[in-house]
Amino acid sequence: MRKKLNITEGIFPMPVLMVATYNGDGSVNVMNAAWGTMQERNMVALNLTESHKTVQNIKERGAFTVSIADAAHVVEADYFGIASGNKIADKLEKSGLTASKAECVDAPVINEFPLCLECEYVEYQTNEYGCGVIGKVVNVTADERVMPDGKLDMSLVNAIAFDPYTHGYYRVTERVGNAFQDGMKLNGQE
Repeated sequence: MRKKLNITEGIFPMPVLMVATYNGDGSVNVMNAAWGTMQERNMVALNLTESHKTVQNIKERGAFTVSIADAAHVVEADYFGIASGNKIADKLEKSGLTASKAECVDAPVINEFPLCLECEYVEYQTNEYGCGVIGKVVNVTADERVMPDGKLDMSLVNAIAFDPYTHGYYRVTERVGNAFQDGMKLNGQE
């Protein structure tokens, strides 16, 4: 038997994305954005309101980075979600994390997060069903520690996902199948 739940952001897992920009004075701003996805292979869509300092920075600088939060930094990732860049100018410093300039865009890379997408700002969309930043991914980098043999190993990224039902974070680490391959068994193909 199924039970009825309250309507919420009901897709699980939701990514825990760290969106980083430079403030007007060159300091680093980072926010936690669970409402984000890939629109196409090289296009990111982030559901963010214009009141966020991050959105203001993106529009001014024309760039941002999106990092995948990991289990080793869940406290810092959560802090970036509860501390507003409109009120706290030195969020990165308070977190104890560090940043470097991105290779291809005018935005920071948070060094401690293992996977980062560098994005150029494309546009801000708003309508009755939502709003958000659209960006073009122009570069992707990964820390060498998650690339044994020179290939990305997602189990080593140790990504975290957000559970909107209980407000929990969960580790996403174990590979359980092969996309575009395992389902072939039901077609009699292997």
